[in-house]
Amino acid sequence: MLDRKYCAVVTGGTRGIGYSIAERLIKDGIDVTVTGTKKKAEHPIGADYYPVDFLDDTSVRLFTEYLKQKPVDILINNAGINKIDEFESIKVEEFNNIHKVNLITPLLLCQAVIPDMKKNNWGRIVNISSIWGKITKQYRASYSSSKFGLDGMTVALAAEVASMGILANSVGPGFIDTELTRRILGEKGISEIKNTIPIKRLGSPREVASLVSWLVSEENTYVSGQNIMIDGGFSRV
Repeated sequence: MLDRKYCAVVTGGTRGIGYSIAERLIKDGIDVTVTGTKKKAEHPIGADYYPVDFLDDTSVRLFTEYLKQKPVDILINNAGINKIDEFESIKVEEFNNIHKVNLITPLLLCQAVIPDMKKNNWGRIVNISSIWGKITKQYRASYSSSKFGLDGMTVALAAEVASMGILANSVGPGFIDTELTRRILGEKGISEIKNTIPIKRLGSPREVASLVSWLVSEENTYVSGQNIMIDGGFSRV
């Protein structure tokens, strides 16, 4: 336990799951900084905001330097991008961009915060993956390979730092009721998806936030190196 207020960073914290995670951590009494791609963006009340473009090397470098000067106890790598495409149509540039945001960025941010976590003998890292990082389907080669890779990196990291009081896990949301989900699927698509989920409904961002809140809390003392699905049972049937 640290003798000061915990400090958390949530990437992609201006909407959807990231926004809810940041809100929940603030409610838990944690100092929170969220990132977004715009110079100014709506973000949870009480959070600090840092604009960063994870596709821009200079922007990422400046952000990692900022993190190295900030005592980060909790890191939530939530920012991600996706593009659905037939395997033969995938462009290398797009494939690389997805991996740059979804996999390389979490690597760099973890590297930036781990030294201080080691000094404090305490830290929590949660990498937001996806059900498509445990199972997959057609047209998701770029996204799934990045998320499978994120889980692999998380497991290896956890094995390396758990003895130093740093617990690292992946969380894989299923079909979550966000503005993006509704825009992509539409009401008809959502209705069809619900029938494939054992619970027969979409999840909520707050449910994901509750799971993350526990994983990064002092109550979690033994869960590390896991890829936890929060999908209403979808990936198990």
